Amino acid sequence: MVRPLPSPREAKLILGKLRTRPAAGAPPAAARALTPTLKQLEARFGQGVDGLKARWTEIVGEVLARRTEPVKLTKARGGGAASLEIRVEGAAATLIQHQAADILARVNLFLGEGAVERLRIVQGPLRGVAPSRQRPAPRHVPPPEAPLDAAAEAALAQEMIAVPEGPLRAALTRLGRAVRRRDSA
Repeated sequence: MVRPLPSPREAKLILGKLRTRPAAGAPPAAARALTPTLKQLEARFGQGVDGLKARWTEIVGEVLARRTEPVKLTKARGGGAASLEIRVEGAAATLIQHQAADILARVNLFLGEGAVERLRIVQGPLRGVAPSRQRPAPRHVPPPEAPLDAAAEAALAQEMIAVPEGPLRAALTRLGRAVRRRDSA
């Protein structure tokens, strides 16, 4: 037996009676749910090395921040002061070692009195360095070449008459100038 389909009006009435609860709303934001937990963890364990990385330039200054970066903050087992490991570019480690007391004082000012007791210096390339903080590699810039005197330039131009215009002629002209400069020196 074939049953006839309900009209749109009847379908609306049937569905209105069957729906027992309203549609679910949007889920709450994850940040709102995690904020109390994160605050408890920060109060218990401190900001950690990520807090230091974010403000490292302000803590140690521009000069030291170019050559160092915080890597790890290790808490002592007995609940005492922590140890801070910093990575230093090559030969700057000796200079940083002499400034260890100042760095510890600045870090403790940021994290709280007595938060860090020791500074561990590790030599290596800086990983979290922005390109603007890195020093550019020195480029070799050749000294400017002295021009040839008019007679030598005219003689060179006379020798190049047989060579067709193009990159070969330009290269041979440069070579001829370099040879004549070397011979005159």
